[in-house]
Amino acid sequence: MSEKGEVDLTGAKQNTGVWLVKVPKYLSQQWAKASGRGEVGKLRIGKNQGKAEVEFTLNEDLTMIDSLGDKPSGVQAPRDHPFTMQTVGGQTLAVFTETQSERISLEGLVVQRAECRPAVSENYMKLKRLQIEELSKPVRLSQQLEKAVTTNYKPVANHSYNLEYDRKKKEEGKRARVDKQQVLDMLFSAFEKHQYYNIKDLVDITKQPVSYLKEILRDIGIYNVKGTHKNTWELKPEYRHYQGGEEEEEKETND
Repeated sequence: MSEKGEVDLTGAKQNTGVWLVKVPKYLSQQWAKASGRGEVGKLRIGKNQGKAEVEFTLNEDLTMIDSLGDKPSGVQAPRDHPFTMQTVGGQTLAVFTETQSERISLEGLVVQRAECRPAVSENYMKLKRLQIEELSKPVRLSQQLEKAVTTNYKPVANHSYNLEYDRKKKEEGKRARVDKQQVLDMLFSAFEKHQYYNIKDLVDITKQPVSYLKEILRDIGIYNVKGTHKNTWELKPEYRHYQGGEEEEEKETND
């Protein structure tokens, strides 16, 4: 910022209106790849019954998602992103920019707020699963050796992790916790077949302790406390991807 704290208010004099739009993190990361290459996508603005309908379509060249590991992810970002329009809510919001010379300029006042959300599709579900897998990766990884290590190795009667496993197994009965990603895979596979499950059925499917299973379900699911499907779990809207239109059949049954 300049020594005198001066701000260029040309934008205010021109009464420039700007939109404040919230976008998913992965979308901003894809945009960054296009730096210096021009177009990142197309924005379509229309009207339906007097209401504005806005949708952003990502450039097809920017859809490939990079994996955090060594191998390509093979996952593509969803292209279509409809906007959820929101009011400014009586607030006075402004957008400022700062140049390399530390000069502050007012670009304009916010006249419209919106949230850019991906349309639910197969690509979106694959992207969510990739994100969960990356977050679930342990810091330490085990590796199978082709031959035995003969140097600096001293056998022990029982390793600490074996003792810990035995302790947990005694505390939790016959069900011992497995890796979180394995449980998520089992749950997603089950919910592709049916929309609603009670906790007993999910315990039978995953063979996991109830407390551990509920902890994972809270991240991806919703517990119904009333209605036709009372006391059952279902996936949150952003994770739903049913086969054969089961969700529609469930809704017709409810009606």
